Amino acid sequence: MGLFDRISRVVRSNLNDVVSKAEDPEKILEQAVIDMTEDLVQLRQAVAQAIATQKRSQQQYNQYQSQANQWQSRAQLALQKGDENLAREALQRKKSYVEQANTIKSTLDQQTSQVDGLKRNLISLESKISEAKTKKNMLKARAQAAKANEQLQGMIGGINTTGSSAAFERMEERVLQMEARSQASAELAGSDLESQFAQLEAGTDVDDELASLKAQMQIGPAAQVQGQLPEGNVAANPPQVVDAELEELRQQLDKM
Repeated sequence: MGLFDRISRVVRSNLNDVVSKAEDPEKILEQAVIDMTEDLVQLRQAVAQAIATQKRSQQQYNQYQSQANQWQSRAQLALQKGDENLAREALQRKKSYVEQANTIKSTLDQQTSQVDGLKRNLISLESKISEAKTKKNMLKARAQAAKANEQLQGMIGGINTTGSSAAFERMEERVLQMEARSQASAELAGSDLESQFAQLEAGTDVDDELASLKAQMQIGPAAQVQGQLPEGNVAANPPQVVDAELEELRQQLDKM
């Protein structure tokens, strides 16, 4: 493949197509820029050689033109001196240089056109390389972002969210159970306290009634100490009967 074919291929290349076919976009983009830079170096060398050849051709053309003009002046001088043969010989030399100058001029025109084309290709390639470098950096950044996002998604996908959610649910259920037990304990403690006060209040009523009963019973014996009890009362409530009633009362209380 010739140099100009390679240049044409590089200029017409589309980096998006390169990226789409590449397994690693970053490496392919780097290599593409390297290839284009190498082509640029070769193109600059070709342009330099073409310009050097053009300059040599230009120098030869100028020399032939100068020689032709010089022999033209000599022919005029020979005619002034009346020497037609010498003037004819001078014109013959002039014709030879003119012919060589014309030949060089044709080559020079071709070289000039070639150099102009090479210069345009050189400018175009330099612009393409600059654009490619900018696009390469942009695509590399996008590729790196895509890789990072892919890795992040892989990490997120690897997290066992189901197990984590189940663990949170278990812990929440356990906390709820602990709170329920704590509330139940508080309620039980409150009910015990209430029952204790209820017992105290109930006991107070009984104690008051018992004290009242004792007071009443103390009134009877005091009166009996000051005076003699009727014999009928003693006979009516003998000790054995009182003990039997007390025993029956105890049995009834034990059954309650």
